[in-house]
Amino acid sequence: MQHDDFIVPPGTKICLKDYDPGCTGEFKHKAEAAEKLRKDLKRLAKYQDMLYAQNTYALLVVLQAMDAAGKDSTIRHVMSGINPQGMQIHSFKAPSAEELDHDFLWRSMKALPERGGIGVFNRSYYEEVLIVRVHPEILHVQQLPPAVQGESIWQHRFDEINAFEKYLVRNGIIVLKFFLNVSKAEQKRRFLARINTPEKNWKFSLADVKERAYWDDYMDAFEDAFNHTSTKWAPWYIIPADNKWFTRVVVADVIIEKLKSLKLAYPVVDEEHRKNLLLAKELLENEPA
Repeated sequence: MQHDDFIVPPGTKICLKDYDPGCTGEFKHKAEAAEKLRKDLKRLAKYQDMLYAQNTYALLVVLQAMDAAGKDSTIRHVMSGINPQGMQIHSFKAPSAEELDHDFLWRSMKALPERGGIGVFNRSYYEEVLIVRVHPEILHVQQLPPAVQGESIWQHRFDEINAFEKYLVRNGIIVLKFFLNVSKAEQKRRFLARINTPEKNWKFSLADVKERAYWDDYMDAFEDAFNHTSTKWAPWYIIPADNKWFTRVVVADVIIEKLKSLKLAYPVVDEEHRKNLLLAKELLENEPA
């Protein structure tokens, strides 16, 4: 699978309209992708085990998307084989009063994965240059100094996000950022499915439909964010999301290849530890029945 087809090249400007939400790559059938994902989940479990044992790196997976793009189901399927002891998932909703009393990155810093762990952000600090940009009235409740609330605030936040992610990567926290690119037509179909399926009614609110009126504004905000924050150390991946089965297999493949590139390995025990292992083995084998 060619990841270059989905990456936003650092230092270039892209247009979201050039990325096909319905793309299924080399897969002609859903079953082919399902088989690859099944095998990849075993590989991912192995790499996660080594990541945890080596305790040098951490992995932060950032998922951004419009509503109904499949963030929850992507997390559920891609992370299904991972040991939950080495994983944390955080869903970021509207900031609390405590969070509004801090800088916009504060709550994300608190949720970062520890060494050896995998952290997933379902939405993230990028909301501060997405929904806040589409609805600038949100800035009024963020208690910011008047001097920083001009149009330059977005460039400042891009710069701050880039610096934050560079800091993370330099300290061993690898950052993978995925935008699940769902089409407006597919979002409508999924919204209607939620309305028509009683057990999914809880996932839907009238506000979800009202936000569709800002679709073009959101696309502009996403595009600008990608063009300013897809970097060599933390690039963006634009993943086709009209077919959830394809979304999952691509996200899993990118994560696996990144973990593979880290040259993970289980720790090598020293001679004293090895002697203790042999002693423990001897004691166990000589235990009375």
